[in-house]
Amino acid sequence: MQRWTLGDDDGHNRAALSQAASLLQGGKLVAFPTETVYGLGASALDEAAVLNIFRAKQRPADNPLIVHIADETQLASVLPSDYEPSRAHKQLMDAFWPGPLTLLFPVGDAIAPAVHPGTDLVGVRMPDHTIARTLIRLSDVPIAAPSANTSGRPSPTTADAVAEDLGEVIDGLVDAGPCGIGVESTVLLVEEERALILRPGGITQEMIADVIDLPVVYDAHLIDLDAPALAPGMKYRHYAPDARVHVWWGQPEEIYRAMLELLLDDEVDHELRAAIVAPDDFLSRYELPVARDLARPLCHEAYDEALAKHLYRLLREFDHAGATDILIYGVNPARGLGTAVMNRLQKASGGRVLRV
Repeated sequence: MQRWTLGDDDGHNRAALSQAASLLQGGKLVAFPTETVYGLGASALDEAAVLNIFRAKQRPADNPLIVHIADETQLASVLPSDYEPSRAHKQLMDAFWPGPLTLLFPVGDAIAPAVHPGTDLVGVRMPDHTIARTLIRLSDVPIAAPSANTSGRPSPTTADAVAEDLGEVIDGLVDAGPCGIGVESTVLLVEEERALILRPGGITQEMIADVIDLPVVYDAHLIDLDAPALAPGMKYRHYAPDARVHVWWGQPEEIYRAMLELLLDDEVDHELRAAIVAPDDFLSRYELPVARDLARPLCHEAYDEALAKHLYRLLREFDHAGATDILIYGVNPARGLGTAVMNRLQKASGGRVLRV
């Protein structure tokens, strides 16, 4: 694997991205940063290259990929030639592109079938990351890119996490430092009567509702799990570390009691080495029997943002530290970025999420 570390030297960065773009044009796999997580890219027009994404990640073949574009002019290469985006689509693109919003569109014939298995729709987004857009522009093709990790593992927000999972099976890695948001993009299906959030992310339900005149709905029960998946993250276990993840949200005192009960439970069927993620004021107020090196206090004033940004990195760190269980102070899943964070924690924990 060739790895390019980018810095302040624009000439070096341009040369490195040109080399990475050449690999993509040649049907190779290149991981690169976005504002959400690192993606594993291949030309969305090359069926063989796209299939190699699935092999490298050990990803189920019916789990669709998102296509990344550098600018709106590139959208035409993804969609049918006679298709015109709706007014709502245009409003959303104007408001949130570039940014962490994936929109579903009818797919054009040029896009590799493996990108959109079993469906005639394709997710498209324009990342809000200069390095990502420059790489796509230099490649001169739309780039199919899921998260650059082994399928089911916590998504990578650093280049080192990519190398840990995929360093032996991909061709290139563009290292431009840690990602800013930390959770994947919102995926939105715009219908005639409503806009349906298929995967919550950095663009919240409230933000979308401020832009379009349609009702904006997020309800996991509306998603038919027996039908072909329209977006990543809908059908399979995702984001999971080796350790067991436990999540509570509600009143701080009740969260403390629930955490303490687990930590002191004599009936736990394994030797407990627990880690904890919680707001700094919670950890300073409540004393829990957790090793200091396995306690991660995050800023309580913007806890949902901090949890989103650092969650995947911390899950990986705790695995490396040998934690058996990870206790997480959750957030309100019905408000703002909390919807995306708790969606990821629901999957990472295998459903071990309780309101207390």
